[in-house]
Amino acid sequence: MAKVLVVGQGGREHVLAWKLMQSPQVEEVFCAPGNAGTAEDVTNVDISATDCERLLKFAKENEIDLTVVGPEASLVAGIVDIFKAEGLRIFGPSQAAAALEGSKSFCKDIMRRANVPTADYSVFTDPTDAVQYVQEREETTFVVKADGLAAGKGVFVCSEKADAIEAIHELMTKQSFGDAGKKIVIEERLEGQEVSVLALIDGRTIVTLEPAQDHKAAYDGDEGPNTGGMGAYTPAPFATPELVDLVIEKILIPTVHTMRKNGTEFKGVLYAGIMLTNQGPKVLEFNVRFGDPEAQPVLMRLKSDLYEVLNAAANGRLKDLPELEWDERSAVCVVMASEGYPGSISSGHSIRGLDDAAKLTPDTKVFHAGTAIDGDNVVNTGGRVLGVTALGTDLSQAKKKAYEAVKCIRWQGAWCRKDISDKARQAESEA
Repeated sequence: MAKVLVVGQGGREHVLAWKLMQSPQVEEVFCAPGNAGTAEDVTNVDISATDCERLLKFAKENEIDLTVVGPEASLVAGIVDIFKAEGLRIFGPSQAAAALEGSKSFCKDIMRRANVPTADYSVFTDPTDAVQYVQEREETTFVVKADGLAAGKGVFVCSEKADAIEAIHELMTKQSFGDAGKKIVIEERLEGQEVSVLALIDGRTIVTLEPAQDHKAAYDGDEGPNTGGMGAYTPAPFATPELVDLVIEKILIPTVHTMRKNGTEFKGVLYAGIMLTNQGPKVLEFNVRFGDPEAQPVLMRLKSDLYEVLNAAANGRLKDLPELEWDERSAVCVVMASEGYPGSISSGHSIRGLDDAAKLTPDTKVFHAGTAIDGDNVVNTGGRVLGVTALGTDLSQAKKKAYEAVKCIRWQGAWCRKDISDKARQAESEA
């Protein structure tokens, strides 16, 4: 029987720990540092997700068979290299390969070399040059991105030149995201439906998961600033099997091949954020880990043994696995956020109604993200607090169940988008 360590403390880590604990091959799952939700389902360990040396010591002392890394910060910090150097099995990309998410400019350069369809772009280290570039362009819409990690919030989708110039100053002059904004990427703005395609990769074999659609904008109708994601659902009707095949052929295979040629072989989860443009699918960004909140509805539908799958990937044996099995039902995840998110938040408020939500139906699960235990209470500690996730015979029923659970839960300043999955139903009605 295996012991597993999940690194991280968000909703993604909660669903990973919960799913891994269901494996008949798994004896115990630890989550470091975890949250109030993981504390109910598995064993929390009070070690920061980026304290690689203490995590290594814990894994050795507790004879951990497999470590699964959730957050990008841990991967960019080199946790995989540190564990592998000591002969420990770990699922995730090396520090060099994690630059695919850790540096937007590195990612765009790899895509250019791989001939992967993506938005045109320029890279800047000087705010004056960046402003001049925007002013001299004919187009008025841009996407301005911090080169480094910014917790999903260093991306500005700009409809006017003035907005793009403001974003440049926010990142480079005010340094609102610290060192992440010392270098920026300015891209053309792509239009269309977004879809997330996550793939498990062991260096050579690529196994895609069921596609999902995330909702990055804070408010209903995709209004407001970008967030880490306000909800997700799967399946996405416009992500047809034909489209997924095209993404594998034109995007995933060339990227994996180019990474190997670059000396940065990719192993782990490659998350392709895709825009379905009139010219075909184009990559918005790559992430090097499970998406959050996409992981919640996607893994809720996974029927295969997640431990078996991730262990095979870590051992370079994905090709030996049978095809993944999926629940045919739909899944919707609604993120409940703290007052003020994605800006400065109000935290430490008691969350009520979690037990009521849990009792509604076995097809609903509340995954915790920004929570902690304070005495007898569960309190909010982060911007995105809960990922209320439900299965239903179709998206309409899954949405209904998710929002019924949302209604049970209350804390001061809690809010959520009300339209998660509506784009899919709109697309189905227009088809």
